[in-house]
Amino acid sequence: MRFEAITWERLADALAAHADALKPAGGGPWLKIAVDGAPAARTGELAESVAQRLMVRGRAVLTVSAAGFLRPASLRYEYGKRDPDSYYGSWFDTGALWREVFGPLEPGGSGRVLPDLWDPETDRATRSAYRTLPEGGVLLLHGPLLLGHWFPFDLSVHLRLSPGALRRRTEEDEQWTLPAFARYEDEVAPAGSADAVVRADDPRHPAWTGLRQENRGLSGGPGPDRP
Repeated sequence: MRFEAITWERLADALAAHADALKPAGGGPWLKIAVDGAPAARTGELAESVAQRLMVRGRAVLTVSAAGFLRPASLRYEYGKRDPDSYYGSWFDTGALWREVFGPLEPGGSGRVLPDLWDPETDRATRSAYRTLPEGGVLLLHGPLLLGHWFPFDLSVHLRLSPGALRRRTEEDEQWTLPAFARYEDEVAPAGSADAVVRADDPRHPAWTGLRQENRGLSGGPGPDRP
């Protein structure tokens, strides 16, 4: 895999320009983009930068964090609060993402998206208001472990950290999640399924592969069937 040095600003510009020219797969009017990566990769920063540039281009954008779609603590902590297998397979409510985010953006959908569902601090529903994304709008979903669920992304970007960089940049009290990301690499191989890969070991000096495929749809790669 060959990488080319780039700045975060130029990267956001390139992704926004590419996304603005894409046609959504499946015949629907909404574009769906993933910015995938471990929390240490700070996916939200890139997602927000791309969102700002798309809005300058006149596109309506809704940025959603996967962290807003955690399952209740009773399910997340069924096997303890620091079980990496639970983090990998049970923490994030992929069924709710299908129902509340992707379902409304299917062809003929309402465009009425729930931006978040669960507050892990209170362990209660957030009760956030639904947001209506107009036709021609763009969904930007960011967070960890996004690929491998058959989410219908039109464009997917993976922020890659080497094992050493991931270990160094992950907070001490989150180090227990590292085996989950090793499993993700083994089972999903996100660098192989994403449309673009960004090497983010040194946050001051990112590099990327460029955009390797054009609007292929379903760039989430192989994974469990849709609920």
